[in-house]
Amino acid sequence: MRRIASVIGLPAENHVEYERLHADVWPAVLKRLSASGVMNYSIFRHGDLLFSYLEYVGTDFEADMAAMAADPATQEWWAVCNPLQRPVADRAEGEWWKEIPEVFHLD
Repeated sequence: MRRIASVIGLPAENHVEYERLHADVWPAVLKRLSASGVMNYSIFRHGDLLFSYLEYVGTDFEADMAAMAADPATQEWWAVCNPLQRPVADRAEGEWWKEIPEVFHLD
């Protein structure tokens, strides 16, 4: 299992809409996440920053993420959610959400 944490900005004017959308995530998007090996997925908000945590339980991360990115429902979901977000300045090339390193874990 791979644990992944990441951050992205969320301007104050978008808080309500982003939280409204995530209070009722589309079933097709949830199904695709599970089919792509994403489990125990949470998004937290602290001020204007979103923090996400997920566990990847698949065997081919790149293929599973490509399948998710190719999914029409997921593409539509991203088209609704992404304009609300603001990527952080120090993200890696090609990242939308900045992946952050794990520094401690206790099972």
